Amino acid sequence: MAEELEIKLTLNKSEMDTVLAWLSAQNGATPGSSKLLVNTYYDTPGADLHRQKAALRVRQKGDAFIQTVKTRGRFVNGMHQREEWEWPLSTAALNLGLLAATPLGDSVNLEQLAPVFETNFNRQIVMIDDGDAIIECALDIGVIIAGQQQKPLCEVEFELKSGNPQRLLVWAERLASECPVFVNLISKAEQGYYLAGIRTEKSDAAEKPGVNKGGQDDVDRLLHQLSNAWLEQKDVSLEGLNIQSLQAQAEACGLGQPFSELAEYLSKGGALSHLLRKSELGQCQLGLLINRVKQSLRA
Repeated sequence: MAEELEIKLTLNKSEMDTVLAWLSAQNGATPGSSKLLVNTYYDTPGADLHRQKAALRVRQKGDAFIQTVKTRGRFVNGMHQREEWEWPLSTAALNLGLLAATPLGDSVNLEQLAPVFETNFNRQIVMIDDGDAIIECALDIGVIIAGQQQKPLCEVEFELKSGNPQRLLVWAERLASECPVFVNLISKAEQGYYLAGIRTEKSDAAEKPGVNKGGQDDVDRLLHQLSNAWLEQKDVSLEGLNIQSLQAQAEACGLGQPFSELAEYLSKGGALSHLLRKSELGQCQLGLLINRVKQSLRA
C-alpha cells in the first residue's frame, strides 16, 4: 500500500498545447512518455465500493495491465491524499484474490463486481525536479463513458513523487499565471459514478452551511462548493461561507479585487462555465490555499 498526494486542475482542451510547451520549457523538466490509458472501473450492483469511498479499476497501458484500489481519502490544502494498492496483471480480467488483503476483502461481495464506467484518455508526462521536489505532471485528454453517456475529460495532475508537498501548490500557481485553470476536487472516478447515475456524496463542508464558518475552513468549503457545482452543472452556492473572512484572506495574498469580483458574480447566479475561461478563478483558489499554508507555518 502506498500513499498518493496530488493536485488536479481542470482546464479547456484548447489550452493543453500551451501547458505542455510551458511545462517542457521549465528548468528541471524532462518530457516523458505519451500513452493511451484505458481504464475500467468496477463495483457491485449496490455500489458498495462507492458507498465505502473506494474505487477499483483495471488499467490497460499498451500491453500492460494494472489493477488498482484507491480510497477517496482526504483533501489537504486542495490536494488529494489517498491510499493506493496496485498490482500488475497478465490480462484485463480482475484478480479477486489480490483484493482480499485490502479493506474491500471483508466488506464487499467480490463475486458481484462488474464494470460500471470507463475513463479513457491520452496521458502525456512531464517530470519536474526543481531541487525541492520531484513532481510528475500528467496531461490527460479523453472521455468518461458510462453506458450511452459520455463526458469530455481534460485536466493536469501534479503528483508528488518525493520532496516538499508545498511545491505542488507552487507549480499549480505558476501554471495558473499562464492559462485559466480550475482547482477541481472531483476525481475521475467520482465523475464516472455521477455520469452513471450513482450520485457522489458531498463533503460535510459542502452539505452543512453554518458549520465551522470562521477562519480557514471557509477556503475548503469554497473549493468543495465550486467543485460540486462544476460536477452538477449548477449555480455555485455561497451559503454558509464567511465571505468577509475569505475577502480578507484574498487581500492578504494580493487578490482582493479579483476575489471581490468573483464573489459578486457568483452571488448573482453567474455561470461557473464562464469563469472557467478566466484566469482569475484558479488564481484566487490557489492564492487562498498558498496563503493558508503560509499562515499555518507562521503559527
